[in-house]
Amino acid sequence: MPTTLIVLAHPDRRSFNGAWSDATEAAARAQEHTVLRSDLCQMGFDPVERAAHYADWPDATHFDPLKAQEGAADTATTPADVAAEVAKISQADRIILHFPLWWFAPPAILKGWFDRAFQHGALHDVDRRFDTGLFRGKRVLMCATTGSRAEESAHNGKEGDVRLLLWPTAYTLRYLGFDVLEPVVVHGVHGYHRGDRKTELTARLAATLAAQHNVIAGFDTHPLLTFNRDDDFDDQGQLRPDRPSYSPFIRHADTPGD
Repeated sequence: MPTTLIVLAHPDRRSFNGAWSDATEAAARAQEHTVLRSDLCQMGFDPVERAAHYADWPDATHFDPLKAQEGAADTATTPADVAAEVAKISQADRIILHFPLWWFAPPAILKGWFDRAFQHGALHDVDRRFDTGLFRGKRVLMCATTGSRAEESAHNGKEGDVRLLLWPTAYTLRYLGFDVLEPVVVHGVHGYHRGDRKTELTARLAATLAAQHNVIAGFDTHPLLTFNRDDDFDDQGQLRPDRPSYSPFIRHADTPGD
């Protein structure tokens, strides 16, 4: 049966993000999936990559994270907390990330999980990334919340286009070869609602939790984000003039007004 890894990046399991991750787990188990979890804050996962994690790193040598990770992968000396995460990522057929957007980005602990658990030499290297990544055919879904309204999170919204805010996370996953699903985003999630607004939010969040069963049941047909393929780029790593651009992050020459 498929294996689903659920990653929660929120300090309180009682939060909506925590409840949403539990709804994902219930839906996955209903499909008889094996479920793995990484509740990063509850685990006390250390998000800061540094030399202290590597007993064999020479004190007199400046710290190079990629070399340290590759060396640990080659010598089976990967830090225990990272080794556990690498094993879960490697076992998973699908990964579902649950997190809020804080200061226009995921919480630092999720970025730190990428920094450390996406181990160079174990999960990727210079020859195994993007179209040749080890995780081709495996899928990831981001389930994210914002404090802003949907209108504010639109392409012309004051809070910035949420799709662009999520793009660096999506591209991190794409780097390893994953297929990345269109994110599911719930807006206006914060504790300052009162009266009718609080009632509306409560009903909306309950509907999201109830709908998660269908999201997971439809996982294999959920729309995917589109990225440029490796052969869309020239030998200098730049987008070929005749290839499409799918994101403002990778685009053709700027035009006036951009």
